[in-house]
Parts: sequence; structure tokens; C-alpha cells
Amino acid sequence: MEIVSNIALITINATLFHQLIAFLIFLFIINRIMFRPLRGVMDERKSFIEKIKLETVDTAKELECLSDELKSRESAVREESIGVRRELEESGSQEAADIFESTRKEIDLIRKKTEIEIDAKISEAKKHLQKESETLADNIIEKLLERRLAP
Repeated sequence: MEIVSNIALITINATLFHQLIAFLIFLFIINRIMFRPLRGVMDERKSFIEKIKLETVDTAKELECLSDELKSRESAVREESIGVRRELEESGSQEAADIFESTRKEIDLIRKKTEIEIDAKISEAKKHLQKESETLADNIIEKLLERRLAP
């Protein structure tokens, strides 16, 4: 048996060629089995991530547009509600003025009617008082004179 002492890691001989071919076959097989599918999955994932980024940007733009539209609608509704409130206040003020005016007219009418009734009662009371005062005066005179007055 021969002991070969070789310090070099790689020696150039016939096995080098076989090792090179085996390595190339191994690279070919590992490329087919592992690296290509892995690159395909990585490419798909990268395209999926890019697609999600684009969708996110589009969604953000759409959200901004919808937010602007919502703000414009809100301001339009606020302006409309302010207009409606003003109209209601004006119509309420007008209706209140009409009610006050009709009430004032009713009060004036009732006051005039009451004044007429009071004047009638006062004149009736004056007539009655006149008769009473004449009768009373006649009675006082009869008592003072102690005789009856001729009617």
C-alpha cells in the first residue's frame, strides 16, 4: 500500500473532469427543482406587492375624492339648512306679527263694546239715580215741612 501525501485540496487529474460534470448536473437539477420555482414565487410575490401598493395609492386617492365630495355636500346641506331656518324664522315672525295684529284688533273691538256697555249702564244708573234723588229730595222736603207735596 502506498501512502500518498498530498497537501493540495484540488489536484488536477481525471476525477476533476468527473467532479466538474457532476457539479454542473447538480447545478442544472437544483436550478430546475429549486431556484426557478423559487424565483417564480418571488416574482409573483413582488408583482402582488406592487399591485397592492398601486391599489393602496388608488384607494387613497379615491378616499380623498370621496372626502372632498362629502365635505362639499356637507357645506351645501349646512347652507340649505341655514336658508330653511331663516325662512322659518321669517315666516314665524310674520305669523307672530299677524297674530299680534289680530289680537290687537280684537282687544280694540272688545274695548269699544265694553265702553258702549259701560256708557249704557252709566246712563241707566244716572236715570235711576235721578229718580231716586228726586224721590229722596221730595221725602226730605216733606219731612222738613211736615206736610205732603202736591204731585
